[in-house]
Amino acid sequence: MTVTWDGFHNARDLGGLPTRDGRMTRPGALIRSAGLFLVTEAGWQAASDAGVRTIVDLRNDDEIRPGAEPGLTAAGGSAVLTGFQPVADPPPGIERLEVPLDGVEDVEFWRYLNDAGLNGTPLYYAPFLRTKPDRCAAAVTAVARAAPGGVLFHCAGGRDRTGLVALLLLAVLGVDAEAIAQDYACSTEPLRTFSEALGREDDGPQIAALMAAHGTTVRDAILGTLDGFDAHAYLIAAGVSDVDLAALRARALVD
Repeated sequence: MTVTWDGFHNARDLGGLPTRDGRMTRPGALIRSAGLFLVTEAGWQAASDAGVRTIVDLRNDDEIRPGAEPGLTAAGGSAVLTGFQPVADPPPGIERLEVPLDGVEDVEFWRYLNDAGLNGTPLYYAPFLRTKPDRCAAAVTAVARAAPGGVLFHCAGGRDRTGLVALLLLAVLGVDAEAIAQDYACSTEPLRTFSEALGREDDGPQIAALMAAHGTTVRDAILGTLDGFDAHAYLIAAGVSDVDLAALRARALVD
């Protein structure tokens, strides 16, 4: 469900998706978004009125605070969107958490992804899940432990890191793999308009070329990542507690 609050881009409410056990994801509980650089005071008020109470920022320190020591270019081009200052800050009552997902200190890993042409595409998800379970666990735990109300999570463009966290959340909630792949694909056009709004070139054609070079599609890459993937077992092994997973389900599933 597209979110239309003023200044939010590539933003979707992940509610209303059926799960394999016959339940439904709860509207307003989990919202994914691109960076919040253009959100206006009116947009923040709309988010607050809709029940958003926590923002989980998945970006790296050098993206959030330009001038910080940069890491190796990571997911989707970490540091690509540095230098943009927000139009307006979240109002009182919305907590902001920083949970950097990339693990940019692992230079060797990110160099491998870049050299292999996987970075910026869903093809990096499988190796990231294998290599960085601790970072995935930190992001899911932050969502599970957030204050009551809606949780909005975002990176810079709202596609790669945000997409990976959305994949994990929806998978552990029992949403079908095809629906998860469809959600990822929904970022293509909003990212084009977001790039235009920021005065930057859309990287959609570049990503499409990378996928073609690997002889696959976005859909097949997502489905391949999820094929045989047990999200519950993965997150437990990564360090997410049963209590937190139960809290996540209570937050994000309709009874």
